[in-house]
Amino acid sequence: MLYLTDPDDIRARIAEYAESKLIWVDTEIADFQTRAPKLSLIQLLNEPAAQTAENVSILDILDQPELADVFIDQIMSNSAIEKVFHNAKYDLKFLGKTKAKNVTCTLEIAKNIPYYMLPLPNFSLKTLVETLCNVPAVDKSQQSSDWGQRPLDRKQLNYAKMDPVYLAMVHRQLLQLKAMSEPDPASEDVALLAERYLELKEQLRTLDSELTHIETRLKTAMQAKSLTETNDLKLSQSNRKTLKVEFSHLAEAIRESGIEVNFPLTLTQKLQKQVENIIEQLNVTEEIATSWRLSVKNGGEPNRQDELEF
Repeated sequence: MLYLTDPDDIRARIAEYAESKLIWVDTEIADFQTRAPKLSLIQLLNEPAAQTAENVSILDILDQPELADVFIDQIMSNSAIEKVFHNAKYDLKFLGKTKAKNVTCTLEIAKNIPYYMLPLPNFSLKTLVETLCNVPAVDKSQQSSDWGQRPLDRKQLNYAKMDPVYLAMVHRQLLQLKAMSEPDPASEDVALLAERYLELKEQLRTLDSELTHIETRLKTAMQAKSLTETNDLKLSQSNRKTLKVEFSHLAEAIRESGIEVNFPLTLTQKLQKQVENIIEQLNVTEEIATSWRLSVKNGGEPNRQDELEF
C-alpha cells in the first residue's frame, strides 16, 4: 500500500495512473452523514496481474480539494481509461459527476444478472466478495468511522486499502457471470435450451399452483382468526376506487365546458368495428408492436401457449 499526503507526490501518482487502461476506484467520505460531506481518500488499483493490497495507492486529499480536480481532469474525464466503482452514482458525486467518462459500476452489473445465477439477498460489496470470491467475514466496521480525523489510524488505512482489491475480485467474477448470462444467440444450443425450458415450465406450473393455493388458504385462515401478521408475514387490506363514465356523456360535457382535451385514444378492436364507417375521416396514427410467441406443442398440436415479448 502506498499512502500519499504530499501534493507533489499525489500529482505524480495521478499522472502515472493516467496512463492506465483500467482502474478500480473507491473513495472514503468525511462527514458523510452531514449536509457537507467531503472527499477524504481516493483508493486506486490498476495492476490486473497482482490484485493485492500492496499495489493499492491511497491519495489523501481531505484538505486539498484542488487535487480532486486534477484527478477528475486527468482520470475521470479521460474516456480511454475504464474506471470501475461499486455504486458509482455515489462516488461520482465527488468525482466529476457528468464529467466522468467510461465508468463501470459493479452494482449495476450485479443487478442485471438473472437472480437464479446470482441469488443474493443484496448486492453490497461485502455480500458479493464473501459469496463470489469465497472471502470469509469481510470486516466493514471501519466504513462508518471518522474519515475526517487526521491522522488516520492503522485500522482505517487497512480497511481503505482492501476495498479496491475486493472490487477488482468481484468485477472479474461478475464479468464471467455476465458473459454466461448473455451468450451469443447464434451459438446457442436450441435443443438443450428447449429441453430446459419445458422442464422449468412444468416446475413453475406446479409451484404456481401450490403457491396460489397456499396463499389463499393462509389469507382466509388469518382473517378467520383475526390475525393481521405472523412472524414473517403481514396481511393488509387495500381499496381502489375507479371512476367510469359513458364516453358520449364525457365528450358532451367537455364540449359544453370549453375545456381543451387533446390526447391520443387507442382504438381497440371493438372500437374499430364501431367506427369503421367513419375511420377514414379520422387522423389515425398506426403503431406496430412485434412480439414472438413460443408455443408448447403436443403431438404437433398446440397445447398451452405463453407469449414472450421482447
